[in-house]
Amino acid sequence: SCGTCVEECPEDAIKLDDEEIAVVDADKCTECGTCVEACPSEAITLE
Repeated sequence: SCGTCVEECPEDAIKLDDEEIAVVDADKCTECGTCVEACPSEAITLE
């Protein structure tokens, strides 16, 4: 994970775990889509 989503999330809802995998805190996420738009590899989707 490059960490762009972590930096761009306005709600601070995404963190990288010990293996550098992005983990979303569902309680903080507002599904605004900022992370989806910011991701250069299109690795994030909202469902």
